[in-house]
Amino acid sequence: MLQLQFANFRKDSYLFVEGKEDNDHFYIIQSGKVRCFKSNDPKGYSVKVYGPGDFVGVISCMSNRSQIENVIALADTKCISVRKDQYPELIEKNTPIALKIIRTFANRMRSMNEIFMQESIKSTSSDFPEHMLDVARYYDKMGKHSIAIYAFYHYMKECRNSVHIPEVQERFKVLSTMTDFRNFEQTKELSCSYSKDEMIFSESQSGSDMFVIQEGEVAITKVTSGKEVILAVLKKGDMFGEMALLENKPRSASAIAHSDCRLMVINRGNFDQMVSTQPQLISRLTTTFSERLWTSYRQLDNANLVNPVYKMTDMLALQLEKARKFTGSYQTELTLEDLANMTGIPVTSHTSVFTQFPSDKSKGFLVEKGKIFVPDCVELLKIASFYRKMNQKATQGEKSNPYL
Repeated sequence: MLQLQFANFRKDSYLFVEGKEDNDHFYIIQSGKVRCFKSNDPKGYSVKVYGPGDFVGVISCMSNRSQIENVIALADTKCISVRKDQYPELIEKNTPIALKIIRTFANRMRSMNEIFMQESIKSTSSDFPEHMLDVARYYDKMGKHSIAIYAFYHYMKECRNSVHIPEVQERFKVLSTMTDFRNFEQTKELSCSYSKDEMIFSESQSGSDMFVIQEGEVAITKVTSGKEVILAVLKKGDMFGEMALLENKPRSASAIAHSDCRLMVINRGNFDQMVSTQPQLISRLTTTFSERLWTSYRQLDNANLVNPVYKMTDMLALQLEKARKFTGSYQTELTLEDLANMTGIPVTSHTSVFTQFPSDKSKGFLVEKGKIFVPDCVELLKIASFYRKMNQKATQGEKSNPYL
């Protein structure tokens, strides 16, 4: 039998402290009001105020990570405390609470993606289907015809009245002779397969299916300012596409088969059925969102670093944190170019940045056979933490100087 405890907080007391490891529970606010904020007040981050029915601490709890922000009571506040191990039973008895959490997470995830785009690569995402033409042209230019033809197809489908349609139709015909790819429409089957470098869906495309990777890997990417940014490479067991299903909005990023892969398809109809019959799906979705949101908050910290060496070191540290590699050594599959692209450093600046960021054990990493190797994870994490503190001091100094 589910037995939840209550917790009371006086005005101005902390419910959670940023960076602390008290992540085995979260709170549902029953009465009162709380404020959530980050200590370094990064650009793009807005202070949030929550009240009865809202929840705090879920991201850190369900991802089993340190707290991502401070939470302080603005008035005497009473909360229901939920331990992580109680969450599956809570879902079973009160699915609407879990659905509210994941729908809130979906909305917050989309907002964080937008902030990250603005701060990291100085661009904004596009919900307009016309953006698919930019996507198609980019991959066509890169010679990735199986990806380009998919984006051209859906551009023609969703932008029938565009002045570019004759040009696109002609290019589509040419590409049809250059690739055997014909997997343009999502099957109604519950399972589908893609070959390496085939597009599963394009950013700005309408859609309502989410996917679970059963075999292989999938890259989540965005095309902006004439370049591709790889947001994540997902592996077996990972989910993607859930924001379009939950919010009924265009895709915020593209999904491309990073290797031959097989996917389970979840559409709106079978999602509703699974919610009522498989509460473990909601639990897994919550964990997935929590992990991604925690990563997004860390990426926002990285986006607010100014020095490119600081940015690349911190991004490398983030890869260790995501892999939970806090001790020993770690062999990544990343090149220096990958790391620079992940931080939004322009390609034209790569050479000069790499000169400042040489392969050196004293810098916390080495490049071996083109791939980044971290000989001592503890040391690399310390260096990245030092860089973030240095950046915070410099930023606070600028804010306090009226002449800057």
